[in-house]
Amino acid sequence: MAKKLQVVLTQSVAKLGQDGDVVDVAPGYARNYLIPQGKGVMATRGVLKQVALKKEKERQRLLALKEVAMGQKATLESAGVLSIAKQVGENEAIFGTVTTQDVADAITAKTGLEIDRRGITVPEIGHLGVYTAHAKLHPEVTAEVPFKVVSL
Repeated sequence: MAKKLQVVLTQSVAKLGQDGDVVDVAPGYARNYLIPQGKGVMATRGVLKQVALKKEKERQRLLALKEVAMGQKATLESAGVLSIAKQVGENEAIFGTVTTQDVADAITAKTGLEIDRRGITVPEIGHLGVYTAHAKLHPEVTAEVPFKVVSL
């Protein structure tokens, strides 16, 4: 049986690995598919050093994004209770619903932060009152945003 070769992937390959991974593959698979298609290069000392530097830069970038998200979380939690005005009917029941866009607009108006509405979850709201939305700022950082639904 032939010896396995180490190849550094330059693109993600299904069932094999992601970009930058070092994988052991059969020599024929490397020579006939991965290298000619530009999906991998032979693993040499220089290439492995480049991969290590690239991974370290990516780790630093992700750490910086997390730091920014932590700052946004502190800003959101220190902003206090946001106000969202809705039309009200009998028994303080609101017409329509409070959407994630309403919460995102209230956050922008009060703090100046642009939060993506797709990362915000809002509980079911039917009446006036105080509620809490959750804003996912980063895969590891979620902020609780209290808001009050008031009548127009």
